[in-house]
Amino acid sequence: MLEADVAIIGAGAAGLSLAHRLSRPVPGTRPLSAVLVDAPPGPLRPPRRTWCFWEAGRGRYDAAVTASWRRLRVHPPAGRPIEDDISPLRYKMIRSEDYEFLIARDLAQSAGVRRMEATVDSVEPLREGAVIHARAADGRARSVRARWVFDSRPAGSLPAARTTLLQHFRGWFVQTTRPVFDPSRADLMDFRTPQPAKGLSFGYVLPTGSRQALVEYTEFSPAVLSEEAYDAALDHYTGAVLGLRDIEVVRTETGVIPMTDAPFARQTAPSVFRIGAAGGATRPSTGYTFAGVQRQTAAVAAALRQGRRPVPPPPHSARSRAMDAVLLHALDSGLVDGPAFFSSLFARVPMTRLLRFLDGRTRPHEDLFIGLRTPVLPMLRAAAQVPRLPRRPFPDL
Repeated sequence: MLEADVAIIGAGAAGLSLAHRLSRPVPGTRPLSAVLVDAPPGPLRPPRRTWCFWEAGRGRYDAAVTASWRRLRVHPPAGRPIEDDISPLRYKMIRSEDYEFLIARDLAQSAGVRRMEATVDSVEPLREGAVIHARAADGRARSVRARWVFDSRPAGSLPAARTTLLQHFRGWFVQTTRPVFDPSRADLMDFRTPQPAKGLSFGYVLPTGSRQALVEYTEFSPAVLSEEAYDAALDHYTGAVLGLRDIEVVRTETGVIPMTDAPFARQTAPSVFRIGAAGGATRPSTGYTFAGVQRQTAAVAAALRQGRRPVPPPPHSARSRAMDAVLLHALDSGLVDGPAFFSSLFARVPMTRLLRFLDGRTRPHEDLFIGLRTPVLPMLRAAAQVPRLPRRPFPDL
């Protein structure tokens, strides 16, 4: 049995981020030992994916950033695109394999963090701490005893919520025979896509060169599509909307992100906590998760080093979550038209301020300013209805 101060289950963005923060000594704080338990290669490991976020200046993980953009563009269903310079922010994209390589390199140089490949069967709470029971790829039993356990694995089901939409998408990494992309700007939301009967859809273009880009089709709606339906939507978007010809699809990615006002339990036993998406790191109104993961893991690492109880904090404020609940209900109920809502918001609010709002970094008077640029009466009606909505379970993903 391995013993450590901290055990981390899962090596996705949250698990790797926490392990990375604990691997670096901080002067004036006590060193911590940690074990990162990752599933062996196979279906329990998450597929390759990309994470996007925005920040000012150089960031902690810039060495893993594939590309970044200072200019962002939003296309309404019709009419001229909305474009803005988001300085001093930059919109950044990280591929999971580059992030994993960077973290693995740093962990290999750390004396305090060990890695173990095993499938976790159960976590047994103790009077002080917990024991992780697991199996190696060859079937041998493995176990880790730790004072604190942080579980970053996806939850098997979603908590009951008043509103739950799915942000589901399929992306093509494409290459063209001639330069057709502008690497200096990204298309954040392109609403020139056919809209579903309920919810909304948009395209997404992140150029990584003049001949390469990630092109995605995304929906906010109650149910996912078939692989054939996603590909048909991407065929239409790249051909009829973007006018791309002779493209080569070199890689694909598919994902589902719950957008829900459900409260996520961040503690499952006295010494066992959830972090990452399963710990509420995803912003309900946008699906962005990476920035929330960084705030959450930074707070946990600081608490551990200072000898405080390391309960993961909510990555998003109560005010932000309340506003998200209103928006989700307004979209789900049809009180607002999604493409028109977002197009108008980006047209009437400077993008830098809007991105700060979406990251929960605006003050109440700024939130009011942005709220007055939305359809006020429908949003007030949604706000009045939300407290009376029943919380219902959502089918397993």
